[in-house]
Amino acid sequence: MVRNFLPYLIAFVAVLLFAFGVIRGMEWIGSNPQHNPAARFELAHLQGWATQRKLRELVSDDDACFAAFDRAGAGYERRAPIGEGACRASQRMILTSIAKVPSLAPAAVAPGCAVTAAMALWNRDVVQPLAQRHFGQKVVRLATMGSYNCRKIAGRDAQSEHSTANAIDISAFVLADGTRVSVLDDWDKGDAKGAFLHAVRDGACDLFSTTLSPDYNRAHADHFHLDMAVRTAGWSACR
Repeated sequence: MVRNFLPYLIAFVAVLLFAFGVIRGMEWIGSNPQHNPAARFELAHLQGWATQRKLRELVSDDDACFAAFDRAGAGYERRAPIGEGACRASQRMILTSIAKVPSLAPAAVAPGCAVTAAMALWNRDVVQPLAQRHFGQKVVRLATMGSYNCRKIAGRDAQSEHSTANAIDISAFVLADGTRVSVLDDWDKGDAKGAFLHAVRDGACDLFSTTLSPDYNRAHADHFHLDMAVRTAGWSACR
């Protein structure tokens, strides 16, 4: 009799353990929304498994992207849409404070909202901590080579992410004391500047869909190309 009852007891215990695991898993995912692809994107969230996916989803949802900045209390100016067809950019924005992203130079550079959201996380979690580690001070300005540019990818027939302002090119980081860390001049140096540039490039790969550096080709010898391209298979590129 006991022997016949044993399989039922084992099954009952297994069901209990499974239910307990599910409950604990739901509690964990609820307290770690950065790992939950169904949770709403928030700038205040830590980086997690689902962060890059959520950033890509913002590319096609203007309202959701700007709402994230509104909830975070981040001041910004939304620029009017520009261009048509494959060159229409509807998410261009300029942050009005350096709380989320250091000031951009030229000041009129207005990358798309999704790119700016990725830059905010990159700045918070990668750029500023690494600047403190290598230089003992903050990055206060990013020198750029622009964002919106209606054109094809060099040497290819595909449209560049710059065509919708879904990309930005960064050529240098300027520290609080005025020190300039240049991709062109400092990438290959075996000093703190070179180490910083390699580390911030690596950190960008976890957030942006595409991160291209001097390691990619000579066309990127003087800048980092960062974009939030939406690809069918969801893959990212990091070079």
